[in-house]
Amino acid sequence: MTSFDEPLHGGPDARGAAPHDFSTNANACGPCPSALAALQKADARRYPDPRYTALCEGLACFHGVDAERIVIAASASEFIGRITAAVAQQGGRGVWMPPHSYGDYQRTAGAWGFEPAPAAGADLAWCCDPSSPFGQAQNGLQALIDAPLPSKGTCVLDLAYEPLRLEGSLGLSPVQKDRVWQLWTPNKALGLTGIRAAYAIAPRDAGAMIARLGRLAPSWPLGAHGVALLTAWTGAEAQDWLRHSLDTLRAWKREQEALCAALGWTCLPSVANYFCARPDVPYAPRAAALRDAGIQLRDTRSFGLPDHVRLGVLPPASQSALQRAWPAARP
Repeated sequence: MTSFDEPLHGGPDARGAAPHDFSTNANACGPCPSALAALQKADARRYPDPRYTALCEGLACFHGVDAERIVIAASASEFIGRITAAVAQQGGRGVWMPPHSYGDYQRTAGAWGFEPAPAAGADLAWCCDPSSPFGQAQNGLQALIDAPLPSKGTCVLDLAYEPLRLEGSLGLSPVQKDRVWQLWTPNKALGLTGIRAAYAIAPRDAGAMIARLGRLAPSWPLGAHGVALLTAWTGAEAQDWLRHSLDTLRAWKREQEALCAALGWTCLPSVANYFCARPDVPYAPRAAALRDAGIQLRDTRSFGLPDHVRLGVLPPASQSALQRAWPAARP
């Protein structure tokens, strides 16, 4: 079994959630009150509309696109699996992704027999901005999108962390966005990662792929709570709350980076609510003691980045817990 046969993620383990969980990138200001209220009011007694008509219209209005371009998904990972399968059905076998990226891209591509290919010749290309695990703008993104793909080539831009961008903006024009599949997963931004729900915006003139993805989709990929989350996401209350939360996250991030530097860690640059750092000593030998102290970090070896950890930005109380626990966790 390779490291990509079994998915590796941050978040709760067999012991449950760590009290100070730096291993996920959820909005630590959450949960968003209006989204939480919508979840509490969701009618779980009934199936949702299997076509998600109102939801697709609301998402389309929010993004200023036609509703026919919205593809509902059970989660980002489900969409990754489904669009990889769709490209494979068309005969695609070459895949490109950034050297350090979300493991499900490579894991799913490997399951379908894809082989690495240059970006310009790939049947399936993965982009992510802000990137994971670094939280940085993806180098060369505009050039990659502007370069012609094979006739049936598919480029997916993972925008999971775009709502949590703390600096700058996505450097793409509307025309460039219309050339790629835009994958959105608002549960992180709303601080409600336990609700699995996602959607993609198809490129213009992608009707054939939209139809193929529809044939590959399970019935009702979203339940009532997923519909409630995505509906609340587009509302003014949720968007206002998110904008205010970013100010808090910026302040917490400055404090957390200063703490890591004081511990002797080397922090890598980031524009999002998380960043990577190289600790002064290896993390793995201290991981068990830190977990006992209620601290969990994200080892980045599964991203192809050894000797580093990724930290989501957490409130000052959690930062103080890390400050106390790290020196005491000597193996």
